[in-house]
Amino acid sequence: MGYDEVLTHLGGFGRYQKKIYVLLCLPAISCAFHKLAGVFLLATPDYRCKLPFEADNATFELPPDVLSMAYPMESSTGKYSTCTYFDANFTDDYLNGGTPAKEVVSCNSWIYDRSKFESSVVTDWDIVCDRSWLRASADSLFMVGVMLGSIVFGWLSDKYGRKPIFFASLVAQLIFGVLAAIAPEFFTYTIARMLVGATTSGVFLVAYVIAMEMVGPSDRLYAGVVCMMFFSVGYMLTSVFAYFINDWRALQIALTLPGILFLSYWWFIPESSRWLISNNRPSEAIALIKKVAKSNRVTVPEDVLDKLVEEDKAALETDKNEPKPSLIDIFKHPNLRQKALLIFFDWFVNSGTYYGLSWNTNNLGGNQLLNFVISGAVEIPAYTFLLFTLNRWGRRTILCGCMIFAGVMLLSTMFVPSDLPVLIIVLAMLGKLAITSSYGTVYVFSAEQFPTVIRNVALGAASTSARVGGILAPYFNLLGDYWTPLPLLIFGAMSFTGGLLSLLLPETHNQKLPETIADGENFGKVKVVPGEDSRRDVENKTAEEMQVLNAATLNGDLPHSTLVKRANEKQIPEAEEEEYDEK
Repeated sequence: MGYDEVLTHLGGFGRYQKKIYVLLCLPAISCAFHKLAGVFLLATPDYRCKLPFEADNATFELPPDVLSMAYPMESSTGKYSTCTYFDANFTDDYLNGGTPAKEVVSCNSWIYDRSKFESSVVTDWDIVCDRSWLRASADSLFMVGVMLGSIVFGWLSDKYGRKPIFFASLVAQLIFGVLAAIAPEFFTYTIARMLVGATTSGVFLVAYVIAMEMVGPSDRLYAGVVCMMFFSVGYMLTSVFAYFINDWRALQIALTLPGILFLSYWWFIPESSRWLISNNRPSEAIALIKKVAKSNRVTVPEDVLDKLVEEDKAALETDKNEPKPSLIDIFKHPNLRQKALLIFFDWFVNSGTYYGLSWNTNNLGGNQLLNFVISGAVEIPAYTFLLFTLNRWGRRTILCGCMIFAGVMLLSTMFVPSDLPVLIIVLAMLGKLAITSSYGTVYVFSAEQFPTVIRNVALGAASTSARVGGILAPYFNLLGDYWTPLPLLIFGAMSFTGGLLSLLLPETHNQKLPETIADGENFGKVKVVPGEDSRRDVENKTAEEMQVLNAATLNGDLPHSTLVKRANEKQIPEAEEEEYDEK
């Protein structure tokens, strides 16, 4: 029967569930603030070397004749050097018609154009020239925090409960968010931001789990997508804060403080009934179920509650006796190994490209804030597209098509003249839209490729591949300092290659999901014998439910121990079980 049967007696997605669901979606906005804030906190304005004769309050602009006598021209960019200047005595005679010096010296201080950004981490600590790699490292370590947080907080929420871990991570996020804003030097800032990245997994992941655990199968598809749309709203709102706040320390605090509002959730958000039942606390779960029933003005029969407790106890005993699969099992079989490597590469590419494009908006030219807003806005149609196509056109068609389209759009920027920044932005945003859709597809497609007995371990490894892509993305963007189009070309080449290679994967839509290692090895290699229609319909419904779980993965929050487990469940309503048994 399972908890989903109880949900049918509670009225499905009733008034109580809708109220709690909306409250739990709001933290996604706050987490988006922190994940995208690096675009503005680490913004690099135009800069030049401070010349020996200039005072500390010197302005960025210099007359053209002074520029030509002060800085050498870089052949690779056709612009004046920002990291060296001529080794000369800058007298009036030299600046007014002298011959440029032949020797150059490296800068030890810089003057920044503060017309767009009053201050940033880069301008405060001179993270430019031979120190620019520190900028990429700060974003990279943030993603390391996200990866560690998804593992740690996922495990803690399974062990100690959803609610206490949600609030613990929320408090930690507030503390480290403020610490990042008042950091006296770059190292403290970077560590604080990394810990904030870890807490985003705790806040968003646990809130998402609570929300999805109280939603029935028929509503999970739309509930999961709508939750991700809240994240996209937070994505766009980040630029609103950046528009009004030009000091990075004030901006970091402003993006952190809204999290205080969620502390009030302690009196509104319940513990997950599913978690209470699975952790041998049935009396609390039943009390909560009755509270929800009262709010929804329905009644849950006592025999349904008794049966729920008995079945979950039996399921726990079964789980204890089942052997733990190993990742090595995937690589022992050639067909399964090939599919696994392709899927791991797809996750790497999708995550790296998604975050790379999200963090690269400052380098596209044009209005930086507008670019950022558009980059977030295109995610709304990307998610909507999946709702209407994923279960009609097939997983492989959507994944391959979107990745190839993203690759073509990004590679096309190579042929656009630099004096047409609008066209470059349009192509980059089309690529962002497509890669968002493919990222939303790769989760459900991967979950259907792996057999049930190894699905948890395989998706955990796939999630790690995704996080590696996010960790490397800042370094790919750093290459734009040497040649502006290079990051887009790298992301485009990876996406195009990943899309083509994914054609080697078998389609999973309307196919029986593999159960054993042998099923996984044979799936896609030999023709699958059609099974009973009723059973296949049930499995298709299960596959559809798995689509909504992509939300956590899009933000680096794959819950290894919870959401992946939910993807393995075969939740078949009792009536359908009887029908299948009869056949």
